[in-house]
Amino acid sequence: MTDMICAIDQGTTGSTAVLLDRQLRVRGRANREFDQIFPKPSWVEHDPETLWQSTLDALGAALDEADCEPNQIVCVGITNQRETTIVWDRETGEPIHNAIVWQDRRTRGQVKQLSDEGHERRVQQRTGLLLDPYFSGTKISWILDQVDGARPRAARGELAFGTVDSWILWKMTGGEQHRTDISNASRTLLMNLDTGEWDPEMLDLFNVPREILPDIRGNADIFGEVKDVPGIADGTPISGMAGDQQSALFGQACFQEGEAKCTYGTGAFLLMNTGNEAVLSNHRLLSSAAWEIDGEVTYCLEGSAFLAGAMVQWLRDGLGIIDDAEEVETLARSVSSSEEVVVVPSLSGLGAPHWNPDARGVIWGMTRGTRDAHIARATLEGIALQNVDILTAMEHDSGDRLKTLKVDGGASSNDLLMQMQSDFLDCEIVRPWMTETTVLGAALLAGLGAGVFEDLGDIRQTWRENRTFSPSMGEEERQRHLSLWQEGIERV
Repeated sequence: MTDMICAIDQGTTGSTAVLLDRQLRVRGRANREFDQIFPKPSWVEHDPETLWQSTLDALGAALDEADCEPNQIVCVGITNQRETTIVWDRETGEPIHNAIVWQDRRTRGQVKQLSDEGHERRVQQRTGLLLDPYFSGTKISWILDQVDGARPRAARGELAFGTVDSWILWKMTGGEQHRTDISNASRTLLMNLDTGEWDPEMLDLFNVPREILPDIRGNADIFGEVKDVPGIADGTPISGMAGDQQSALFGQACFQEGEAKCTYGTGAFLLMNTGNEAVLSNHRLLSSAAWEIDGEVTYCLEGSAFLAGAMVQWLRDGLGIIDDAEEVETLARSVSSSEEVVVVPSLSGLGAPHWNPDARGVIWGMTRGTRDAHIARATLEGIALQNVDILTAMEHDSGDRLKTLKVDGGASSNDLLMQMQSDFLDCEIVRPWMTETTVLGAALLAGLGAGVFEDLGDIRQTWRENRTFSPSMGEEERQRHLSLWQEGIERV
């Protein structure tokens, strides 16, 4: 009877469950999408119970495909969309409000006020983050202020806050464990990056009571035991947890300082391992905890672009120029160039290094000869070009020039996009054999926590390359693209 690791990836548009054997062969996999909720422009919410139900549905389908018995699951790992904020009743387990998603911009006013009052530098020094509605701190405060009676209940310890990892852990343990891991905690604006603990000064600044916060753990710790989850035996350890982007960095085996990856999901997220010291950015990047293993913390620099794969969804659902996301590569290849059409993917504001929450999307440079194929190609170029800004800032902060970037996520299967990325970054792009490295990272952390893997060296041997993309664009053409891109950025 084959032992298996169960890895759960609760993402922005769907929940995925994967069952892997000890050789990391996929035995079962399932994904379940769920509805997005848009109450107002720039507001994005999820129903927390729907997140949980989609997780259960994906898990059930993956277990059926693997055809395994409950006691074959030796451990569980969880990874999740980060910053998304949930507050629930400790007694009943019922959320008091919909989850406020990381993309949501409703707290712009509070963020601007804090910035105008001169708090941003202090926030960065304490947390490694910048003041932006992206993070959890202002989202928590908004829920406590807007839901009747929430603040006094929070002060009495009747409510619990969690990012999605904590919510899924709570549900999987039957409400017995209220914990998070250091990678997710470092994305709340509330954790001191140096101590790895909740920071009283930040709690006071964002008006968040300590009573609602989860305990912070290392990433390969035992977070709890499964209770009443169909298909998994009670008592199975939940032994690995990480925010999705740190999980992908781990799944890419970027264990050495200077190694980096980019995940193309709903957004694009470029992370670089900075070793055992946090590097505070001078170019508006983020410094976070990558993971903590055996008490030793590894840090990372991160640049986030809010929209990547979601731009392709917009071409499908908003403009209707493709029927399926996979069609975008064929459509983009049907023309030899974008004919200087520029698409800036800032439909949810601009992320690093610009951090402009009020930015709007731009399609610029169209003529009467512009067709849907040019817009499709320019969209892929825009997805790739926004990462040039991030990597340039990252190289300045780290003092090193990146020669190789590992890639993963759904859009990394788009060969044209990956070639564009190699050309615009002027570096090699390496795609692994398993592009779902977010869920792979959760499985590896869980296996490490449960003793399936001995150490990082043991894990590194599991990483395998699929394809390398090398730069083929001339410098003059590359600079022309970069110049047009900067003009587009100025128009948002």
